[in-house]
Amino acid sequence: MSSPRVLFYVQHLLGIGHLARASRIVRALGANGFAVTLVTGGMPVDGFPGPGIDHVALPAIAVGDGGFAALVDETGKVVDEAFKADRRDRLLAAYHACRPDIVIIEAFPFGRRQVRFELLPLIDAIEASTPRPLLMTSLRDILQERAKPGRDEETIDLVRRHFDRVLVHGDPGFVRLEDTFPLADAIADRVVYTGLVGAGPSTPAAERYDIVVSAGGGAVGAGLVEAALQASQRLAGSGRWLVITGPNLPQADFDRFAAQAGETVDLVRFRTDFRSLLAAARLSVSQAGYNTVCDVLEAGCGAVLVPFASGGETEQTARAERLERLGRAVVVAEHELSAETMAGAISRALCAETEKNVPDLQLDGANRTANILRDLLKGHTAS
Repeated sequence: MSSPRVLFYVQHLLGIGHLARASRIVRALGANGFAVTLVTGGMPVDGFPGPGIDHVALPAIAVGDGGFAALVDETGKVVDEAFKADRRDRLLAAYHACRPDIVIIEAFPFGRRQVRFELLPLIDAIEASTPRPLLMTSLRDILQERAKPGRDEETIDLVRRHFDRVLVHGDPGFVRLEDTFPLADAIADRVVYTGLVGAGPSTPAAERYDIVVSAGGGAVGAGLVEAALQASQRLAGSGRWLVITGPNLPQADFDRFAAQAGETVDLVRFRTDFRSLLAAARLSVSQAGYNTVCDVLEAGCGAVLVPFASGGETEQTARAERLERLGRAVVVAEHELSAETMAGAISRALCAETEKNVPDLQLDGANRTANILRDLLKGHTAS
């Protein structure tokens, strides 16, 4: 089969990390001869999923003020049953129009329970199809710890009944699924590690900064930005700084930070050449999200990580602590963040040996995913 068809579903609710990783995978699939339709369900993000991608955008939802349990539309209105039914029907229409050989659902059933109102009907449609496409779930390397009993067992049941493979976009030499999902042994026969989904080589940066500070999408990074700006005033002689606040930082915060930035600090919302800037930098200061860490590892610069931990989040802390144990990062806990702790961490990181005890982590997970899917599809069609 020269051009296998793939339907890839991704729903981002808070940050843009899930969408960014999915976009990297989809681009690699396209480059490797797959015909891919990407279905997204989150708020629009400039630059994603990128040019040349067949994209179906469902009516957008995000988390409301009540947290992940409350979903709102683009106007901030809580979504009702009619809204959910419309999304479900649009998703099913996209599935039938694509007629995929492979369906990939990002996170579910390990996450994204909020949208099971449309994903369970999609799975029913897959099971009723002849021929039935392969069904995969796409996971980052580290999962959020479960707060409610019974959820892991429910996840295992859904995987065993419906999913052909669990694609873990991580390097098992760095972290394994069982490290953050205690029932992983029950689905060990379906787990495939792709390697980390890095973005690949970047072009040389047009300008150089010694320290690059980034706050992801910016929705939850104001504390990091403020501490970094205050630390820059304490670290005279540390070179040029670039502080990237993220597009979702409130304008009032951006204006306040712009007033604090010194002569050696450039403050911007977004840079399209972020990875190129990292490759030329001495140090990255950031949260510990999946995509940013992949970018830092590919760049080879030093790292100060401030893992997002509000609301009981554990994923970034687990990733940051593993990198710190390898000598690859200096970690500042979110609850300890201040001008003093940030300045101290930056000073230590600038003096550290950035390559100490660093394993050769697999970072070509997007292309490896394409190879894995093609091999699985050959076996599926031959059976």
